[in-house]
Order: sequence, then C-alpha cells, then structure tokens
Amino acid sequence: MIRLARVGATKKPYYRVVVIEKDRARNGRSIEVVGTYNPRTNPATVDLKHDRIQYWVGVGAQMSETVGKLVKKFPAAAPAAA
Repeated sequence: MIRLARVGATKKPYYRVVVIEKDRARNGRSIEVVGTYNPRTNPATVDLKHDRIQYWVGVGAQMSETVGKLVKKFPAAAPAAA
C-alpha cells in the first residue's frame, strides 16, 4: 500500500509518502519512502519519486485515495530533450 505517514509536530502536519504493508500502523515501519507532502506551505509542497511509485504500482501496490489525488495533481515533469 502507498499511503501517507504523518511525521510533523503537534498542529504542524508534515507527511511522508511511504510504501508499507496494508495491515501495519500508520507510522509503522515502512518498506520505502517515495516522497513528501507539506500542506502548510502556500501552495502545498509535494516531492514525489514518480519512477518508484510506478514500480510499486506495477508490482501490485495500491495507492490510498489521498496519494492518488496527489499523484494526479502533481504529475512527473517531462524529461528535457537533449
């Protein structure tokens, strides 16, 4: 499962986008960190490793609803032509 794990202080949310087994706790041990999300900046800051997300989806990982929205809203930048 690819979902958010909260790591911010009280009333200052900051999230990691993590690959984790579905039955583990929200902030339990994750397999891999594939991005970050900071909703407190204006606009919100999102840093995703799209290649790793596509890999995990390709091997069967499901994205949470929120992560799916973030991936759609912040698509990977097109590689620059050389």
